Amino acid sequence: MPTIRLQKIIAQAGVASRREAERLIAHGRVSVNGKIVTEPGTKADPAADAIKVDGKLITRREAPIYMVLNKPRNVLTTMRDEEGKDRPTVADLLPPKRRRVFPVGRLDFDVEGVLILTNDGELANRLAHPRYEIPRIYEAKVKGTPGERALRRLDRMARGESGSGEGTRVRALARKAEKNTWLRIDLREGQHHQVKKMCEAVSHPVVKLIRRSFGGITTRGVPRAGVRPLTTEEVLKLKVMTKLASKPKTSPARNASTRLKPRQKTRRESKSSRG
Repeated sequence: MPTIRLQKIIAQAGVASRREAERLIAHGRVSVNGKIVTEPGTKADPAADAIKVDGKLITRREAPIYMVLNKPRNVLTTMRDEEGKDRPTVADLLPPKRRRVFPVGRLDFDVEGVLILTNDGELANRLAHPRYEIPRIYEAKVKGTPGERALRRLDRMARGESGSGEGTRVRALARKAEKNTWLRIDLREGQHHQVKKMCEAVSHPVVKLIRRSFGGITTRGVPRAGVRPLTTEEVLKLKVMTKLASKPKTSPARNASTRLKPRQKTRRESKSSRG
């Protein structure tokens, strides 16, 4: 087997995403054949080399797992509290046999909603990359009532530098909230604290934030802190979005006007059948 980058091997083994794997390497937590490796871009052969993370052999690849978690507020989007403060993490909400996964991207400690977890490092890396413009839908309760000018400015910020895309990206929801307003915000990339920064910029800070959808995946029917596996169709949809799979070809529906009509009987055949 040809050698490949360590961060890709680690991601394929379901230990961490590629970005997290790069951090593990930089911190000297990865070894190859007993030797600590800290150089980014180091390559290895997963079939021949003994690769360990924190002293644990990881070169045996596990079957892919894809799940969506309905993340509650005040839960860390990590598998462990790296600051040692013993705060709850998403790992605490998973069944014991499903803890060898990692979250795709991040939701802030105080943000709730859709969070995808997987051990597929390549898919996770692409879903988090702004290049693929994975759609995300948020609902944000903000202080006060943004006027039309503020909503237009939020819409421009939601579109980013390119300003591309059709339809309105930000709109107020007809939901009653005393002294506050609920907004629906449609994004195509996930910058750090993006929704909070946008709302702060128009003087309507976020009071509560929920991610309702990520790449079309929702938590409909999933209780808070609950988890469900993604369907085969949902996984395929995410892979198509990230160019890891091609859109399946569907056979064109036959046009009703082109359907063959039953052959009309001739006059002789009609007489024969009556006789």
